[in-house]
Amino acid sequence: MSRTHENLDLVHSAYQAFHDRDVAALLAVMDPAVEWVHPDGLAPYGLGGTKIGHDGVRGFLATVPTVLGGMRLEPQEFVQSGDRVVVFGVRSVTSLSGRTETLPFIHSWTFRDGRAVRMEDVFDTVVFTRLIES
Repeated sequence: MSRTHENLDLVHSAYQAFHDRDVAALLAVMDPAVEWVHPDGLAPYGLGGTKIGHDGVRGFLATVPTVLGGMRLEPQEFVQSGDRVVVFGVRSVTSLSGRTETLPFIHSWTFRDGRAVRMEDVFDTVVFTRLIES
């Protein structure tokens, strides 16, 4: 199996782990020093900026339910180039008050030696912030 196919399989397993709420399986895809990057505009809610390592990812995941009622990711397209897999998809985000919106996202996964060393999430922070505050 080529490294490209291996990286794609790892990304698929990461989304399955997220869907299953299996943090251990999600972290198994990631390097212990992974960079977990989200838009800086979400920093006031504990979700923005770069979290480092498995502890940073765990902390991020633990913060999400304090500001949102739920989230479901639906990856739709996967583009590979070298050690990078870029994913285009939508996420259904539910506010703590129960309002749900569907928002597009782009995730950029970078791999080294069979582990994700960086995952960057790109999305509309204005709409996301409105959901958090509703």
